[in-house]
Amino acid sequence: MARSSSSGLTFKLHPLVIVNVSDHYTRVKTQLNPPASVCASGHGSNNGEALIQQNPRVYGCVIGVQRGRTVEIFNSFELLYDPSTQTLDRSFLEKKQELYKKVFPDFYILGWYSTGSDADESDMHIHKALMDINESPVYVLLNPAINHAQKDLPVTIYESELHVIDGIPQLIFVHTSYTIETVEAERISVDHVAHLKPSDGGSAATQLAAHLTGIHSAIKMLNSRIRVLYQFLAAMQKGDIPCDNSLLRQVSSLLRRLPAMESERFQDNFLMEYNDKLLITYLAMITNCSSTMNEMVDKFNTAYDRNTRRGGRTAFM
Repeated sequence: MARSSSSGLTFKLHPLVIVNVSDHYTRVKTQLNPPASVCASGHGSNNGEALIQQNPRVYGCVIGVQRGRTVEIFNSFELLYDPSTQTLDRSFLEKKQELYKKVFPDFYILGWYSTGSDADESDMHIHKALMDINESPVYVLLNPAINHAQKDLPVTIYESELHVIDGIPQLIFVHTSYTIETVEAERISVDHVAHLKPSDGGSAATQLAAHLTGIHSAIKMLNSRIRVLYQFLAAMQKGDIPCDNSLLRQVSSLLRRLPAMESERFQDNFLMEYNDKLLITYLAMITNCSSTMNEMVDKFNTAYDRNTRRGGRTAFM
Protein backbone atom coordinates (compact mmCIF):
# COMPACT_ATOMS: atom_id res chain seq x y z
CA MET A 1 0.00 0.00 0.00
CA ALA A 2 3.03 2.29 0.16
CA ARG A 3 3.50 2.22 -3.63
CA SER A 4 2.98 5.30 -5.79
CA SER A 5 0.38 5.58 -8.50
CA SER A 6 1.37 5.16 -12.12
CA SER A 7 -1.89 6.35 -13.69
CA GLY A 8 -0.57 9.81 -14.55
CA LEU A 9 -3.73 11.56 -13.35
CA THR A 10 -3.59 15.03 -11.80
CA PHE A 11 -5.71 15.46 -8.68
CA LYS A 12 -6.99 18.79 -7.38
CA LEU A 13 -8.61 18.85 -3.94
CA HIS A 14 -10.81 21.71 -2.75
CA PRO A 15 -10.73 22.73 0.93
CA LEU A 16 -14.50 22.28 1.24
CA VAL A 17 -13.95 18.52 1.15
CA ILE A 18 -11.48 18.70 4.06
CA VAL A 19 -13.87 20.89 6.06
CA ASN A 20 -16.78 18.50 5.41
CA VAL A 21 -14.83 15.40 6.45
CA SER A 22 -13.49 17.12 9.57
CA ASP A 23 -16.98 18.30 10.52
CA HIS A 24 -18.39 14.80 9.93
CA TYR A 25 -15.74 13.23 12.17
CA THR A 26 -16.19 15.85 14.91
CA ARG A 27 -19.97 15.39 15.03
CA VAL A 28 -19.76 11.59 15.19
CA LYS A 29 -17.07 11.67 17.86
CA THR A 30 -19.08 14.13 19.96
CA GLN A 31 -22.20 11.97 19.71
CA LEU A 32 -20.30 8.83 20.70
CA ASN A 33 -18.53 10.55 23.59
CA PRO A 34 -21.17 12.25 25.76
CA PRO A 35 -20.21 14.45 28.74
CA ALA A 36 -18.72 12.84 31.83
CA SER A 37 -21.95 13.22 33.81
CA VAL A 38 -23.86 11.23 31.21
CA CYS A 39 -21.17 8.55 31.06
CA ALA A 40 -21.18 8.17 34.85
CA SER A 41 -24.92 7.52 34.90
CA GLY A 42 -24.77 4.92 32.09
CA HIS A 43 -23.37 1.43 31.94
CA GLY A 44 -19.66 0.78 31.50
CA SER A 45 -18.21 -0.52 28.25
CA ASN A 46 -15.23 -2.67 27.48
CA ASN A 47 -11.91 -1.30 26.32
CA GLY A 48 -12.51 -2.19 22.66
CA GLU A 49 -15.75 -0.24 22.48
CA ALA A 50 -14.15 2.69 24.29
CA LEU A 51 -11.31 2.75 21.78
CA ILE A 52 -13.77 2.75 18.86
CA GLN A 53 -15.70 5.61 20.45
CA GLN A 54 -12.54 7.65 20.94
CA ASN A 55 -11.43 7.06 17.33
CA PRO A 56 -14.58 6.53 15.24
CA ARG A 57 -14.37 6.12 11.49
CA VAL A 58 -16.69 8.04 9.21
CA TYR A 59 -17.50 7.33 5.57
CA GLY A 60 -18.74 9.40 2.68
CA CYS A 61 -18.56 10.06 -1.06
CA VAL A 62 -16.49 12.69 -2.85
CA ILE A 63 -17.90 14.35 -5.94
CA GLY A 64 -16.42 16.51 -8.68
CA VAL A 65 -15.48 16.49 -12.33
CA GLN A 66 -12.84 14.86 -14.50
CA ARG A 67 -11.54 16.73 -17.52
CA GLY A 68 -9.14 14.58 -19.47
CA ARG A 69 -6.31 13.59 -17.13
CA THR A 70 -7.30 16.11 -14.44
CA VAL A 71 -9.58 15.04 -11.58
CA GLU A 72 -10.99 17.89 -9.48
CA ILE A 73 -12.74 17.03 -6.19
CA PHE A 74 -15.18 19.79 -5.25
CA ASN A 75 -17.51 18.49 -2.55
CA SER A 76 -18.55 15.48 -0.48
CA PHE A 77 -21.51 13.96 1.35
CA GLU A 78 -21.94 11.32 4.04
CA LEU A 79 -22.61 7.61 3.57
CA LEU A 80 -24.40 5.07 5.73
CA TYR A 81 -21.91 2.23 5.96
CA ASP A 82 -21.70 -0.48 8.63
CA PRO A 83 -18.09 -1.71 8.86
CA SER A 84 -19.03 -4.64 11.09
CA THR A 85 -21.31 -6.19 8.45
CA GLN A 86 -19.64 -4.39 5.49
CA THR A 87 -23.01 -3.23 4.19
CA LEU A 88 -23.66 0.00 2.32
CA ASP A 89 -27.06 1.69 2.33
CA ARG A 90 -27.68 1.85 -1.41
CA SER A 91 -31.01 3.66 -1.20
CA PHE A 92 -29.46 6.47 0.84
CA LEU A 93 -26.58 6.75 -1.64
CA GLU A 94 -28.88 6.89 -4.65
CA LYS A 95 -31.09 9.51 -2.99
CA LYS A 96 -28.08 11.69 -2.16
CA GLN A 97 -26.73 11.29 -5.67
CA GLU A 98 -30.06 12.32 -7.17
CA LEU A 99 -30.28 15.43 -4.95
CA TYR A 100 -26.77 16.55 -5.84
CA LYS A 101 -27.45 15.96 -9.52
CA LYS A 102 -30.30 18.47 -9.38
CA VAL A 103 -28.05 21.18 -7.93
CA PHE A 104 -24.75 20.25 -9.58
CA PRO A 105 -25.57 18.45 -12.84
CA ASP A 106 -21.90 18.35 -13.89
CA PHE A 107 -20.67 16.65 -10.71
CA TYR A 108 -20.14 12.90 -10.56
CA ILE A 109 -19.18 10.53 -7.78
CA LEU A 110 -15.41 10.23 -8.01
CA GLY A 111 -14.84 8.00 -5.00
CA TRP A 112 -15.19 8.01 -1.25
CA TYR A 113 -13.56 9.25 1.95
CA SER A 114 -12.85 7.97 5.42
CA THR A 115 -10.75 8.76 8.48
CA GLY A 116 -7.76 6.93 9.89
CA SER A 117 -3.99 6.83 9.91
CA ASP A 118 -3.56 4.52 6.93
CA ALA A 119 -5.58 2.55 4.40
CA ASP A 120 -6.61 -0.90 5.65
CA GLU A 121 -7.36 -4.05 3.72
CA SER A 122 -10.95 -3.85 4.99
CA ASP A 123 -11.33 -0.55 3.13
CA MET A 124 -11.22 -2.46 -0.13
CA HIS A 125 -14.76 -3.78 0.53
CA ILE A 126 -16.43 -0.38 0.32
CA HIS A 127 -14.03 0.56 -2.49
CA LYS A 128 -15.23 -2.38 -4.59
CA ALA A 129 -18.85 -1.62 -3.66
CA LEU A 130 -18.56 1.76 -5.40
CA MET A 131 -17.01 0.38 -8.59
CA ASP A 132 -20.42 -0.05 -10.18
CA ILE A 133 -20.78 3.76 -10.00
CA ASN A 134 -17.19 4.65 -10.88
CA GLU A 135 -14.96 1.94 -12.30
CA SER A 136 -11.86 3.58 -10.79
CA PRO A 137 -12.88 5.40 -7.60
CA VAL A 138 -10.44 7.46 -5.54
CA TYR A 139 -10.03 7.11 -1.80
CA VAL A 140 -9.51 10.28 0.28
CA LEU A 141 -8.19 9.51 3.76
CA LEU A 142 -8.09 12.14 6.53
CA ASN A 143 -5.96 11.48 9.60
CA PRO A 144 -7.71 13.17 12.56
CA ALA A 145 -4.75 12.66 14.92
CA ILE A 146 -3.04 15.94 15.79
CA ASN A 147 0.66 16.02 14.97
CA HIS A 148 2.22 19.43 15.62
CA ALA A 149 5.47 18.40 13.93
CA GLN A 150 3.71 17.61 10.65
CA LYS A 151 3.85 20.43 8.12
CA ASP A 152 1.73 18.94 5.34
CA LEU A 153 -2.01 18.41 5.37
CA PRO A 154 -3.07 15.13 7.04
CA VAL A 155 -4.87 14.10 3.86
CA THR A 156 -3.87 11.22 1.58
CA ILE A 157 -5.43 10.28 -1.74
CA TYR A 158 -5.28 6.67 -2.92
CA GLU A 159 -6.00 5.04 -6.24
CA SER A 160 -6.59 1.34 -6.80
CA GLU A 161 -4.39 -0.65 -9.18
CA LEU A 162 -4.38 -4.30 -10.17
CA HIS A 163 -1.10 -5.97 -9.22
CA VAL A 164 -0.07 -9.62 -9.40
CA ILE A 165 0.99 -10.74 -5.92
CA ASP A 166 2.14 -14.35 -5.47
CA GLY A 167 0.68 -15.18 -8.85
CA ILE A 168 -2.76 -13.84 -7.90
CA PRO A 169 -4.10 -10.55 -9.37
CA GLN A 170 -5.21 -8.28 -6.53
CA LEU A 171 -6.45 -4.72 -6.16
CA ILE A 172 -4.26 -2.63 -3.86
CA PHE A 173 -4.24 1.01 -2.78
CA VAL A 174 -1.44 3.21 -4.11
CA HIS A 175 -0.52 6.75 -3.11
CA THR A 176 -1.09 9.61 -5.51
CA SER A 177 -0.08 13.25 -5.28
CA TYR A 178 -2.53 16.15 -5.26
CA THR A 179 -2.69 19.92 -5.08
CA ILE A 180 -5.08 22.21 -3.21
CA GLU A 181 -7.34 24.19 -5.53
CA THR A 182 -9.50 27.05 -4.24
CA VAL A 183 -11.96 29.57 -5.56
CA GLU A 184 -12.77 32.98 -4.08
CA ALA A 185 -15.85 31.77 -2.19
CA GLU A 186 -13.89 28.93 -0.58
CA ARG A 187 -11.08 31.25 0.49
CA ILE A 188 -13.59 33.54 2.21
CA SER A 189 -15.31 30.60 3.92
CA VAL A 190 -12.06 29.05 5.14
CA ASP A 191 -10.89 32.42 6.45
CA HIS A 192 -14.21 32.83 8.28
CA VAL A 193 -13.90 29.38 9.87
CA ALA A 194 -10.33 30.14 10.93
CA HIS A 195 -11.47 33.30 12.73
CA LEU A 196 -14.48 31.85 14.52
CA LYS A 197 -14.78 32.81 18.17
CA PRO A 198 -13.87 29.97 20.58
CA SER A 199 -16.82 28.10 22.06
CA ASP A 200 -15.63 28.87 25.60
CA GLY A 201 -16.10 32.60 24.98
CA GLY A 202 -12.43 33.45 24.89
CA SER A 203 -11.40 37.02 25.51
CA ALA A 204 -10.22 39.42 22.84
CA ALA A 205 -6.64 38.91 23.99
CA THR A 206 -6.98 35.14 23.50
CA GLN A 207 -8.37 35.60 19.99
CA LEU A 208 -5.62 38.09 19.15
CA ALA A 209 -2.97 35.67 20.42
CA ALA A 210 -4.43 32.87 18.29
CA HIS A 211 -4.52 35.15 15.25
CA LEU A 212 -0.92 36.27 15.75
CA THR A 213 0.15 32.66 16.27
CA GLY A 214 -1.39 31.72 12.94
CA ILE A 215 0.38 34.59 11.19
CA HIS A 216 3.66 33.62 12.85
CA SER A 217 3.27 30.01 11.72
CA ALA A 218 2.52 31.11 8.14
CA ILE A 219 5.57 33.39 8.04
CA LYS A 220 7.73 30.67 9.56
CA MET A 221 6.56 28.18 6.96
CA LEU A 222 7.18 30.68 4.14
CA ASN A 223 10.66 31.37 5.49
CA SER A 224 11.51 27.67 5.63
CA ARG A 225 10.32 27.09 2.05
CA ILE A 226 12.32 30.08 0.79
CA ARG A 227 15.40 28.78 2.63
CA VAL A 228 15.03 25.40 0.91
CA LEU A 229 14.86 27.09 -2.52
CA TYR A 230 17.86 29.27 -1.70
CA GLN A 231 19.95 26.33 -0.56
CA PHE A 232 18.97 24.38 -3.68
CA LEU A 233 19.87 27.24 -6.02
CA ALA A 234 23.17 27.87 -4.19
CA ALA A 235 24.10 24.18 -4.48
CA MET A 236 23.17 24.23 -8.18
CA GLN A 237 25.31 27.34 -8.73
CA LYS A 238 28.30 25.70 -7.03
CA GLY A 239 27.88 22.59 -9.15
CA ASP A 240 27.12 20.28 -6.25
CA ILE A 241 23.92 19.14 -7.96
CA PRO A 242 23.08 19.02 -11.66
CA CYS A 243 21.32 21.97 -13.26
CA ASP A 244 17.56 21.48 -13.69
CA ASN A 245 16.26 23.93 -16.29
CA SER A 246 12.63 22.98 -15.67
CA LEU A 247 12.91 23.83 -11.97
CA LEU A 248 14.79 27.04 -12.72
CA ARG A 249 11.96 28.16 -14.98
CA GLN A 250 9.45 27.47 -12.21
CA VAL A 251 11.51 29.48 -9.71
CA SER A 252 11.86 32.31 -12.21
CA SER A 253 8.09 32.31 -12.81
CA LEU A 254 7.50 32.41 -9.06
CA LEU A 255 9.82 35.38 -8.60
CA ARG A 256 8.11 37.31 -11.39
CA ARG A 257 4.86 37.14 -9.44
CA LEU A 258 6.41 39.15 -6.61
CA PRO A 259 5.91 42.94 -6.72
CA ALA A 260 8.86 45.02 -7.86
CA MET A 261 9.67 46.51 -4.45
CA GLU A 262 12.60 48.55 -5.72
CA SER A 263 10.56 50.45 -8.28
CA GLU A 264 9.70 54.11 -7.74
CA ARG A 265 6.00 53.47 -8.33
CA PHE A 266 5.90 50.83 -5.60
CA GLN A 267 7.64 53.16 -3.13
CA ASP A 268 5.18 55.97 -3.86
CA ASN A 269 2.14 53.74 -3.47
CA PHE A 270 3.54 52.13 -0.35
CA LEU A 271 4.34 55.49 1.32
CA MET A 272 0.92 56.85 0.38
CA GLU A 273 -0.89 53.89 1.89
CA TYR A 274 1.40 53.93 4.93
CA ASN A 275 0.74 57.64 5.55
CA ASP A 276 -3.01 57.13 5.12
CA LYS A 277 -2.96 54.41 7.76
CA LEU A 278 -0.98 56.63 10.14
CA LEU A 279 -3.40 59.51 9.56
CA ILE A 280 -6.42 57.31 10.26
CA THR A 281 -4.78 56.03 13.45
CA TYR A 282 -3.93 59.59 14.51
CA LEU A 283 -7.48 60.81 13.89
CA ALA A 284 -8.87 57.87 15.83
CA MET A 285 -6.62 58.71 18.79
CA ILE A 286 -7.69 62.36 18.67
CA THR A 287 -11.36 61.38 18.56
CA ASN A 288 -10.87 59.02 21.49
CA CYS A 289 -9.06 61.70 23.52
CA SER A 290 -11.77 64.27 22.72
CA SER A 291 -14.49 61.87 23.82
CA THR A 292 -12.65 61.14 27.06
CA MET A 293 -12.15 64.87 27.68
CA ASN A 294 -15.83 65.61 27.10
CA GLU A 295 -16.87 62.90 29.56
CA MET A 296 -14.46 64.29 32.17
CA VAL A 297 -15.76 67.87 31.68
CA ASP A 298 -19.37 66.72 32.00
CA LYS A 299 -18.59 64.88 35.23
CA PHE A 300 -16.69 67.88 36.58
CA ASN A 301 -19.54 70.29 35.76
CA THR A 302 -22.06 67.97 37.40
CA ALA A 303 -19.99 67.69 40.59
CA TYR A 304 -19.15 71.42 40.55
CA ASP A 305 -22.82 72.46 40.21
CA ARG A 306 -23.88 70.28 43.14
CA ASN A 307 -21.20 71.61 45.52
CA THR A 308 -21.32 75.35 44.61
CA ARG A 309 -24.94 75.96 43.67
CA ARG A 310 -25.55 77.96 46.89
CA GLY A 311 -22.76 80.40 46.10
CA GLY A 312 -24.25 81.34 42.75
CA ARG A 313 -21.13 80.42 40.84
CA THR A 314 -21.27 79.45 37.18
CA ALA A 315 -20.18 76.17 35.71
CA PHE A 316 -16.58 75.53 34.76
CA MET A 317 -17.39 75.32 31.05
